[in-house]
This record gives sequence, C-alpha cells and structure tokens, in this order.
Amino acid sequence: MGAVARVLGLGDAFAAYARDHEAASIRRCWSTWNVLCTFLYTGEQLAANPMQLVGRPKLAKALPKALPRTGVEALLETVAQDRDSNRQTDWAERDLAIILTALLAGLRAEELRQADVGDIRTTDDGAAVIHVKGKGGKERSVPTEAELLAVVETYLDSRAIRFPQAEKRRAAEGSGLARWSARSPLFVGRDGERITQGTLQSRIKRAFKRAGPDAQPVPGALIHGLRHTYATELAGSDVSVYTLMKLLGHESMTTSQRYVTAAGTETRSAAARNPLYAMIPPSGNVPSQASAADADPNAPRQMDR
Repeated sequence: MGAVARVLGLGDAFAAYARDHEAASIRRCWSTWNVLCTFLYTGEQLAANPMQLVGRPKLAKALPKALPRTGVEALLETVAQDRDSNRQTDWAERDLAIILTALLAGLRAEELRQADVGDIRTTDDGAAVIHVKGKGGKERSVPTEAELLAVVETYLDSRAIRFPQAEKRRAAEGSGLARWSARSPLFVGRDGERITQGTLQSRIKRAFKRAGPDAQPVPGALIHGLRHTYATELAGSDVSVYTLMKLLGHESMTTSQRYVTAAGTETRSAAARNPLYAMIPPSGNVPSQASAADADPNAPRQMDR
C-alpha cells in the first residue's frame, strides 16, 4: 500500500488538481485524503501519512463586513413597526433594545443572552456601563450613552406590563432598571425566562428579512454582523486599535486591526500624506500646451501644418 501511495505521487496530483479548482475545494479534497491516509497509517497500512508533505492553500482572511447606515436605519424602522402588532411573538421594545445593544455596545449573541439587569450600571451623567461576561470567562466594561439606556429601560418597563407577577421583579417602586433584581436576565422570551439562542436568532433574522435589500445581513452572522458594524463604525471614527481590542474583548490586537483595515481610515490617512499631491494644480486641471507655452516664451512651439 505504501508503494501505491508513492506511485500515486500525491504532490503532483494535487498540483494538477489545483490548476482548475478554487482554494476552498482544494482544502476540502486535502482534508478527505488526510482522513483516509491517517486511517491507513493508524492501521499500519502506511509507514507514514504522505499528506503531511502535500501543501494546501491558506484561506484568505475576509475583512469584516458591516451594515451601511441606510441598512441600520431600515432595520430599526422595521422593528419599530412591530409596536402596532398583535402577534404574541412580536415585542418591538425588546427587539429594538437587543439590536441597539449589539450595535452600540458590540455584544456577541451569547453575551446578550447571558447579560443580567445588574450588569448595567448607571453613571452620574445619565449614561451607563455594561459589564460583559465574555468568552472564556473574560470580563470587560463597555461604556454606553444615555440614549441606549433609555431604550433598554423602555423595554424593561414594557416587560413589567407583560409579566406583572414576575417573581424576580422588585417590590420597590421605580421604573426601568429599578423594577428588576440585579440577577434577573436582561433579555427574556415571551415566557418571561432568559431568552434562548433560537429566539434571539429568529427575531434578528425576521428583522433583517423584513427590512429589505438595504439591510442585507452578513452571511452566517446575524447578530455578529451587528457587532461588526459597531466595530467598523468605531474604526472609521479613528478609535485606536488598542481601544477597539478592549471594547470588543479580543485576545489579540491583530483581530481588532482587521476592523481598522476594513474601515480604510489608516491606509487612507497614510496615502493622503503623499507629497506628490502638492504638485496637482489648485483647479485640478492639467495645463494645456498653449497655456504652458504662453507662460514660457522659450518653450518650443508646434509649426502650423
């Protein structure tokens, strides 16, 4: 069997295959052969796995895609229309709070699900800080403005109307955050319990679908697309890579750098410093031959023909 594998010349075979196949197809083919050869090697049918010597193309790292502002507007307007809906599954105040928390605080889907009311702490100036329990138990604090806090508290007030006998509701009088215990889940489903992953995804998917062509979601990343939008908007506002890393909860600055690259602000700023821009005439027009000749009496003139 080992002799057969050598005769096959896997390296040459994959080189020929690569000439008329995309990188993703080549990688899938490589993986299939690697599984087979690993199985044969484990069963002592091969002396070694020859696939370790066969190269495979690296997948290009796609830049994060963000929603355009027209898409964000369409999405928010669509959700707002549900205020007049009689469907039990529709809850405009909650869905709006979820979408805006993702757009203005950059929370991941699971971070939205696991957030508690007590994770939002107000500041003296009427704004708030969201304490996020991120990947791997890593925590971060995300500052938000009063406008987002108002949206969240409006949702919490509507929740008190939906669930007036909720066990976790505080006895003390108040509105918004004050009506709920710190350990109460921030976002709940129509049963009053912590929102499920399925409900979260389905509500966002429905909003995108109804928002029309202006709000095309990032393929395979509904809520994460909102997080991409948050990061890209900040990168476009010249927020430093280090600050982005802290706000997004990234382990590596390299991950955050991708948003700066996607926004194009850093490369544009560098390109704009090219001193050759100073050579462009103020009007932006290239001087004609006639005007150049008039300006220089020693300049050669074309003869009439």
